[in-house]
Amino acid sequence: MEFPQFRYHPDPIHSGVISKSEETCICCNQARGFIYTGPVYAVENLSERLCPWCIANGEAALQFEATFSDPCPLLYQEIPENIAAEVAERTPGYTSWQQEEWLSHCNDACEFHGDATQADVKNASIETKQRWFLDNNADEAFWQTVTEGYMPQGSPAFYKFKCRHCQIILLGWDCA
Repeated sequence: MEFPQFRYHPDPIHSGVISKSEETCICCNQARGFIYTGPVYAVENLSERLCPWCIANGEAALQFEATFSDPCPLLYQEIPENIAAEVAERTPGYTSWQQEEWLSHCNDACEFHGDATQADVKNASIETKQRWFLDNNADEAFWQTVTEGYMPQGSPAFYKFKCRHCQIILLGWDCA
């Protein structure tokens, strides 16, 4: 069976939220060779119990009233409800220190590409930094402070998003 494709999270294995596993999915009762290890919000503890296929087809969200990221930031940015629902209910989420925030651009959710590399942060374009300044009510001096010594998977954390339309790189961030 072909691995499911996620429009807004194109490589969830690389970003670390889907791992090889022989665990049986609690939703479809199949061991498909992969299990979701990222955040899931539901009444029942579903941690490391869902396969990517049940996320992609919406069965996990439907059966367990589960979401994998908060749709509110996208809705607040006036992204259409169907796109926010696809991200929240049929796309693997990502792990952050506080609460993840899916970024958007060109009236669409962006693709999530995992933790930003040191080069992504160091070589951020003027447009990327300007958007970060706006989103975080910050300036160049604050940018310099929070990016100094940045290491992926550390605190502060920077998350790489890419616009599906204009290809701009956006950086989300969070700290412990």
